[in-house]
Amino acid sequence: MKFSWGNGQEFRHLLLSLLLLTSWEAGSGQLHYSVPEEAKHGTFVGRIAQDLGLELAELVPRLFRVASKDRADLLEVNLQNGILFVNSRIDREELCGRRAECSLHLEVIVDRPLQVFHVEVEVKDINDNSPVFPATQKNLFMAESKPLDSRFPLEGASDADIGQNALLTYTLSPNEYFSLEMPSVDKRTKRLGLVLKKPLDREESPELHLVLTATDGGKPELTGTVQLHIKVLDANDNAPVFDKTIYAVKLPENVPNGTLVTKLNASDADEGSNGNIIYLFSADTTPNVKSKFHVDPISGEIVVKGYIDYEESKSYEIPVDASDKGQPPLSGHCTVMVEIEDSNDNVPVMEFKSLSLPIREDAPLGTVIALISVSDQDSGTNGEVTCTLYTHVPFKLVSTFKNYYSLVLDSALDRESVSSYQVVVTARDGGSPPLWATASVSVEVSDVNDNAPAFAQPEYTVFVKENNAPGCHIFTVSARDADAQENARVSYSLVERRVGERLLSSYVSVHAESGKVFALQPLDHEELELLRFQVSARDAGVPPLGSNVTLQVFVLDDNDNAPALLPTGAGVLGAARSELVARSVGAGHVVAKVRAVDADSGYNAWLSYELAPAAGGARSPFRVGLYTGEISTTRGLDEADAARQRLLVLVKDHGEPALTATATMLLSLVESGQAPKASSRAALAGAAAAGGGAALVDVNVYLIVAICAVSSLLVLTLLLYTALRCSSPAREEACAAGKPALVLPSAVGSWSHSQQRRQRVCSGEGPPKTDLMAFSPCVPDSRDGELQPADGDSVSKVSLHYRLFTLNS
Repeated sequence: MKFSWGNGQEFRHLLLSLLLLTSWEAGSGQLHYSVPEEAKHGTFVGRIAQDLGLELAELVPRLFRVASKDRADLLEVNLQNGILFVNSRIDREELCGRRAECSLHLEVIVDRPLQVFHVEVEVKDINDNSPVFPATQKNLFMAESKPLDSRFPLEGASDADIGQNALLTYTLSPNEYFSLEMPSVDKRTKRLGLVLKKPLDREESPELHLVLTATDGGKPELTGTVQLHIKVLDANDNAPVFDKTIYAVKLPENVPNGTLVTKLNASDADEGSNGNIIYLFSADTTPNVKSKFHVDPISGEIVVKGYIDYEESKSYEIPVDASDKGQPPLSGHCTVMVEIEDSNDNVPVMEFKSLSLPIREDAPLGTVIALISVSDQDSGTNGEVTCTLYTHVPFKLVSTFKNYYSLVLDSALDRESVSSYQVVVTARDGGSPPLWATASVSVEVSDVNDNAPAFAQPEYTVFVKENNAPGCHIFTVSARDADAQENARVSYSLVERRVGERLLSSYVSVHAESGKVFALQPLDHEELELLRFQVSARDAGVPPLGSNVTLQVFVLDDNDNAPALLPTGAGVLGAARSELVARSVGAGHVVAKVRAVDADSGYNAWLSYELAPAAGGARSPFRVGLYTGEISTTRGLDEADAARQRLLVLVKDHGEPALTATATMLLSLVESGQAPKASSRAALAGAAAAGGGAALVDVNVYLIVAICAVSSLLVLTLLLYTALRCSSPAREEACAAGKPALVLPSAVGSWSHSQQRRQRVCSGEGPPKTDLMAFSPCVPDSRDGELQPADGDSVSKVSLHYRLFTLNS
């Protein structure tokens, strides 16, 4: 009764040529294919690119790739045509063992944008494994006294295939003593065995040789055989009998060694040594069972002696024999079925499958940053895993498929506030107590150009002394950009405009990288007191961003102009001047006035007058007002005084060092009838007319005005106020000390250079402006005589000398 399909290669080749249609599992979003095991290299599996809706041309640019946590080399995708094909031999039994379902789970990942697809390829079983018995020969010892219908258990064959291909049927070679008893479907009530149909007679047949054949249900059928060698024995009539045929036990995993599994109980009706029982594992017990359990030969207790792991094996079948000590010995048989119960002893495992980093700070919400897979080898609730984020970050986890999560952007990013995030993901199972694991990823935020360079303040005031060296450094502007790298690389430039008839760039320049501002030529306070311009700061981003800062450059005066004498009606500038003086004038009579101006400003333009000593040390009857320049008599003139008096007047400013000029005054002493008969006040007026409108005064006021905002009424009021103050007794001390009587800033000006000084002469922007008016006292010192008021006026003589400085564009 022997039948075989040979090696089954013809049927295997037939199955390899069959390809199953692809289909989408309803509601799962998972692409499903199937392929038979043992398929050859290159066997078509499916048009994966087409089924996923991807164009062939975008597979390479989008970095199309296939990943698998199983055997990643079994399947491959042709990037030219998008076909999934078999890359290497697929052995279902090696891949999945005896599991009913066997699939390869693939993850298809593409970038730009990042997408992930899940593909399941079912591996179909073919009948490529023959039934196999534990041994090719089995020796059985049977007493000839065994009654009819006695049962002798046999170890069945195993088939590595599944389903119909592993459904085994058994046949026994023809004989007259034994029939074959088939096992039940669930294998829990009875096992494969021989049933005695005819009494044995050792004298007639001491040995029997039978062949047991196992045939699977595949197409074609495959078979396996074992040789049964039966030796007929005498004596010992009763074999031990167990109180149970099947012992069912539940055992938790991870129990310590020595844990009792169960205690067996067998009895033997014989007496003496024929009734003494020992327990032992059957000869058919697998090495794996023997490594995990131990049976005590005397007590029949089965205890644990190896590591019990539910994830390694969920159950154990332990065949046990009870043998007496008769001659020959007889045995009874039972089976211990050990079911392993799962405990929560496996921590969840996480893996970042794909990262799309760094992420731009302007990335839209919902951008996928990473794909995370989680798994837990436990079963039931012990293997159910949920993932959460450990800290508050602008991201969230989105469950995509089974134990897969996407880390996506949940709120807006700002690299200038936070440039990177340490994202910690916690995976927690549903066990009691639960187990968890954490994994972290550093998410870098890349910069975009969203910040313009910023200056510390919108406007800077710079003071530069005139006559500077060409190309000297006068100031450094600095702008900070909160962005990074190129977006924060700042360059500087002038905001070009015209200053009068010239371009701004002819006066100053700015270094593009350092922000240093240079004066390209010597600046002249008398030409340009204030240069107001803007510097632009631009970053190197795309598009670039920028901002401007205003610089107010005040050109400070240097004493580089000597006093200059003004022309008078009696002569030209710098020539000797002649005046007629009546010998009858009394002491303190003003006979002439020296007029001078200084192009500088402030103390550098504050002038004083003095007479050079006469030759021979003679005492002159004339004196000059220290600050007025008025020449007056110190006493009455007499006949002893020379008819011609030559006076040398020194005009000196208050600069450091002081600069001077000299004026020669020729005075002719005449009799009263030859001198002008005008009164002192009339003579004063005449001298004023001859001198271009200047009048003799007891106060000389120097007014520096840059006309921008002060009205003429305010100017007149200030002049009158100053004149009154200078003619009062209180002003003498201040005037004699050579200090200003009044410094009045019209906006935010100041006399002192140590305080901030606003523009006084505009830098070519519109009409001239005013910010500073300086008044200098000019009353005579102790050498000057007091003039008497006329007509009850508190001020009898007032002469205003003023200089108007403007710079027009």
